[in-house]
Amino acid sequence: MTSKHIYIYSPSSAIRDKAAFRRGVARLKALGHEVEVDEAALSAHQRFAGDDATRLAAISRAAASGADVALIARGGYGLTRILDALPYKALAKAIDKGTEFVGCSDFTALQNALLAKNGAVTWSGPAVGEDFGAEGGADDIMEACFDDLLSGQGEGTGWRMPARDAELKVKPIEDAVLWGGNLCVLTSLLGTPYFPVVDKGVLFIEDTNEHPYRIERMLDQLKLAGVLARQKAVVFGQFTGVRNIAGYDRGFGMNTVIDRLRSSLKKVQVIAGLPFGHVETKVLLPVGSKVALAAEGRDVFLVWGHRHGHHDHDHHGHDHHGHDH
Repeated sequence: MTSKHIYIYSPSSAIRDKAAFRRGVARLKALGHEVEVDEAALSAHQRFAGDDATRLAAISRAAASGADVALIARGGYGLTRILDALPYKALAKAIDKGTEFVGCSDFTALQNALLAKNGAVTWSGPAVGEDFGAEGGADDIMEACFDDLLSGQGEGTGWRMPARDAELKVKPIEDAVLWGGNLCVLTSLLGTPYFPVVDKGVLFIEDTNEHPYRIERMLDQLKLAGVLARQKAVVFGQFTGVRNIAGYDRGFGMNTVIDRLRSSLKKVQVIAGLPFGHVETKVLLPVGSKVALAAEGRDVFLVWGHRHGHHDHDHHGHDHHGHDH
């Protein structure tokens, strides 16, 4: 395990589950890390972790912390409110100096805005409370992927596509920008200066507590705006808490959404099963980084190689094959 300086801050919603937050901080310390908690991490204003100015100041402190990792306490809602005021230059400078910004969910807004503004790479990954502070203990694969990031050893990830895609032929992809995150948050950026213009990329998406028709409508919005046809692949992560309406949907569900997208995007590969989303087992993904993608049968490999000058390690990555939906 690699001992690093981790800075924890709250850029979005207020921490409701303080016990989970405390467990998460304790777990990171138990892993041997130097954990610094931002002074406003536990602030609350309405549903937010402090008002907009408080959260902007916290983001600036995270950028100035010199930490190895700036890790969000939790997601929720709040970053889209302050996109026009984020310290983009300070964030890019911090990343350039080696601070890795890690988060998920609402953090998608900051990640894609930063990518659109200056091409900086951030990581889709865990949050302190829901992941490191999970009641049953932090997930082994998530922690292994996080340690890979800290040690500079992570070069990629892998997973097994759902059984229904056993016959799907995946064509190899090279030199494509990986981008995306939470579908709802990402779609809300469309038509703004904070939506990245990525051509021939690999777009990954996840969401939680949405009805399949809402997911399809967001995908249609991205498709009709010309975003999806410009990609080499659209990769579905985990869509949890999907709300079907009994007796009304009549078979309409996530598989319907995926199949329709596949048939309408003739030249874009649509791949499912990525272990990322509002789930315990989540890999870490470098948003804005160049990647290669290949498959052998149902096994998919997503590779990004070394980052930030870590050149002295053997190839190392984490496969996760537990997602047969």
